[in-house]
Amino acid sequence: MVPRSYITCLLTAVVVLVLVPHTHQLQSSQAWSLLRIQRLLNYPPVLRSWNTSTDFCNADPNPYLTVVCYEESITQLHISGSDSSPPLPPSFSIDSFFTTLTRLPNLKVLSLTSLGLWGPLPPKISRLSSLEIVNMSSNYLYGAIPRQVSGLRHLQTLILDHNMFTGQVPDVLSELSLLAVLNLQNNTLSGPLPQSISGLQSLRVLVLSSNSLSADLPDLSGLTNLQVLDLENNHFGPQFPRLQRKVVTVVLRKNRFGGGLPADLSSYYLLERLDVSFNKFVGPILPSLLSLPSIRYLNIAGNRFTGMLFQNTTCNDDLKFVDLSSNLLSGNLPTCLLLNTKNEVVLYSSNCLGIKDQGQHPTSFCQTQALAVGILPHQEKRTSGGKAVIAIGVAVGIVGSISIVGFAVFFAIRRGIIKRLMKQPPRRIVEHASSGYPFKLLADARYISQTMKLGALGIPSYRSFSVEELEAATNNFEPSSFMGEGSHGQIYRGRLKDGSLVAIRCLKLKKGQTSQNFNRHIELISKLRHRHLISALGHCFEYNLDDSSVSRLFLIFEYVSNGTLRSNISEGGQRLTWIQRLSAAIGVVKGIQFLHGGIMPGLFSNDLKVTNIFVDQNLVAKISSYNLPVVAENMITMVSAGGSSSGSNEPGGRRKHLDKIDIYDFGIILLEIVSGRPITLTSEVHIMKDELQKSILADGAAQRSLVDHFIRRQSCDESLKTVMEICLRCLSEEPTQRPSVEDVLWNLQFAVQVQESWRWDSQSSEDSPLSPCQPPRSPVALN
Repeated sequence: MVPRSYITCLLTAVVVLVLVPHTHQLQSSQAWSLLRIQRLLNYPPVLRSWNTSTDFCNADPNPYLTVVCYEESITQLHISGSDSSPPLPPSFSIDSFFTTLTRLPNLKVLSLTSLGLWGPLPPKISRLSSLEIVNMSSNYLYGAIPRQVSGLRHLQTLILDHNMFTGQVPDVLSELSLLAVLNLQNNTLSGPLPQSISGLQSLRVLVLSSNSLSADLPDLSGLTNLQVLDLENNHFGPQFPRLQRKVVTVVLRKNRFGGGLPADLSSYYLLERLDVSFNKFVGPILPSLLSLPSIRYLNIAGNRFTGMLFQNTTCNDDLKFVDLSSNLLSGNLPTCLLLNTKNEVVLYSSNCLGIKDQGQHPTSFCQTQALAVGILPHQEKRTSGGKAVIAIGVAVGIVGSISIVGFAVFFAIRRGIIKRLMKQPPRRIVEHASSGYPFKLLADARYISQTMKLGALGIPSYRSFSVEELEAATNNFEPSSFMGEGSHGQIYRGRLKDGSLVAIRCLKLKKGQTSQNFNRHIELISKLRHRHLISALGHCFEYNLDDSSVSRLFLIFEYVSNGTLRSNISEGGQRLTWIQRLSAAIGVVKGIQFLHGGIMPGLFSNDLKVTNIFVDQNLVAKISSYNLPVVAENMITMVSAGGSSSGSNEPGGRRKHLDKIDIYDFGIILLEIVSGRPITLTSEVHIMKDELQKSILADGAAQRSLVDHFIRRQSCDESLKTVMEICLRCLSEEPTQRPSVEDVLWNLQFAVQVQESWRWDSQSSEDSPLSPCQPPRSPVALN
């Protein structure tokens, strides 16, 4: 006799297979692997809702749990614990846990944070050969990082911070040619950084802070794409690292670096954050650091820097934090630091400056201390006080003369460098720029994890591009790659080095803009990653050489080549079925829902049009036009990240009830989905709206007079009527009468449910094309 439990499970499996669209079915072995993961993690709160009937692939992502599927396989798994998560039992086996994970062979993104995982990272992680992003931060993993991670040849991001790893940084990491982000901070790693690390040309973020690493750094000048270097709280030194000049963040705080700062720091045009505090640096300060084009944070405290400061020294207007404390500086504090008109933090205690606050020493103190640390040479100790004074006087005189000559040579060389740079084309100054955003976004592992969860997409992480990359992608912006031009700038189609297609928007800016002006907008763009949006992949700044201002901003988006929603409905090509059209409509509404409430601040009045909705190869609808002002009054025009900002088709162009403007525009899209007729004029909307109202009130075949003939025999009355009614409400003249996004979504999902119920219950839909259908007995979750 077959057990009752077996029959129950079998029926549940059949129901799931019937209700889940074919493109989102999950292999049963992978579903059971997820349930085993739930058990191995001791049923944390975030996973307690999982059971044998859970539709893993179609559940909406949340900040703590996201599962993404593609072609019946799991491609992304994000699980984040919380303080309320129960501890893992003593019987927990990290080896068994990873054995279960290896049953998800197509996994590209694995994020397991704050789950209390403990034990050594198993070498079998190499079996997950498709992994591109690994984030296992804030756990209790210990032992050496296994050399087998080098087998993850597609790996782009490796985040293992806030664990208990020991040993050295594996030299085999150099075999990960695509690695862009390496974050190992807050572990107990020791020894030198391997020389092979200098071969990671794709590396953009290197964070090794709060370990016990030591010795001189390898030559990092080969890391041509490095933007963030954070080595705080280690034992590196004494030589200042050799770097490319396009780094954005350099944090060397609390190490053993010594000697003087390299003179070429004055040419680091992208440098925004420099922290060399609490090291053993000596020698003259470089006043030019205060006026670097991008500098916002400068900390040189706790060293032995010498030299004179002058009141007329210039500062970058965006400089927000300066700490000169506990050095041997003399002279006068620059006026630009004293004004403090923009709430800057300026610290300068324990120097010899000609100012009466923050505990300044007399000038003689700094001279004596300079002698004590050997900045000013003295040949030998003198027992005679008079001879010692003479020797010191002579030494000071010699060093003073040498310093004057040295400064003259330094400024002459600097002037020559600037003149040579002035002769180069503007775009060659800078290849990458992130304006403080890379450190803020990428160096924080939790923010990376949050960003990945927000999008839940199988597309690369947001990054900055170089002009050279874009030129190579578009064959130097040749005419054949040009796609169009409007108020939103020029659009080019390009192919990146990895073969992926992208859409590149070129925005010309008013003169005088700096990259800092765009920080807030770039950060917002980077968060706009959703299944039903054409998402931004990155940005690129092009600079004017004369003043280091931004001349052009490029925004890079994913490219969808399967045509617009209109071309798949009313302009030939592959004609979408009724259920496919409903699925596309639900996708658009979910995209609108994300724009309105998925980020802060929400984006409204998104100029939604059926020609701005694209359909990818899996028939997933993606919104390409959403209202993203890249910059306010300083731009030549207001720009949307995917379309014009001309406004809505709403009657009268009223700007109140911004969320309801998008509802009206979606109503027009829904009208075209039902009718299959292209709608190009506002007058056509009013005419078809009247037809729609008459159709709803009619019976039988008259009710379908407005319906596209291609879908008339595929759809049941109840499903069509539900869509027609919500469409009519969306097109209400009065914004307050229009439904909410949630209301629209519920009605469309209901339309799918009754359609599915009719399709499966009907013996033959062709024998009864106009059969009415009844609502299903129990609702199902839809994607």
